[in-house]
Amino acid sequence: MGYSIRLEGDIRKLMKRLKHYSDLDKKHITAAMAEAVRTSTLERYKQEKDPEGKKWKSSIRAEAEGGKTLTDTARLRNSIRAKSDASGFTVGTNTIYASTHQLGEKGRKITIRAKTSKGLVFKIGDQWIRKRQVTVRVKIPARPFLGLSEDDLQEIKGTLEDALGEE
Repeated sequence: MGYSIRLEGDIRKLMKRLKHYSDLDKKHITAAMAEAVRTSTLERYKQEKDPEGKKWKSSIRAEAEGGKTLTDTARLRNSIRAKSDASGFTVGTNTIYASTHQLGEKGRKITIRAKTSKGLVFKIGDQWIRKRQVTVRVKIPARPFLGLSEDDLQEIKGTLEDALGEE
C-alpha cells in the first residue's frame, strides 16, 4: 500500500525546508536517541522498575539471598544493546530468556532431565526423592525492562527538536 500527498500553491519554502531535513545526519540523530534510551533502560533495570515506573515483583532468589531481581550474574542486564542506522534505532537483548522475563510465563510445563546416572535428588517434606526426570509448571511474573517511558519519549522529542533546530 502506498501513500501520496498533493500540495497546491507556492511550496518553495516547504521544499527548501524538506531539502534541509533530507540533509540531516539521521544516523547521528538515531544513534543519540538509541544511546539515551539504552542508558535509561539500564537505569530502570538497576532500580528494578518497568518503563512505567512500577517496581518489579522480587524474585525468590533475590529475597532469599538479599540480592537484586534479574541480577544474579548480570548477564541479562549486560546484554542490553542499542543499534541504530539512518532509518531508526532499537534497544534490546539477544539472550534466550529475555522474553520470559519481559513478558512473564503463565504456567508452561517443562521437563527437567538428570544429567548423570544418579538422577535428580530433592527433598519433599522429610523424605529424599530420586528421579530420572520431573515435569514442573513454570510460573514467572512479567518484569518488563525494555520499552519506552514518558521520560524516554521526551528525550527523543528533545533530540529531534535539537536536530531540526540546527539550521
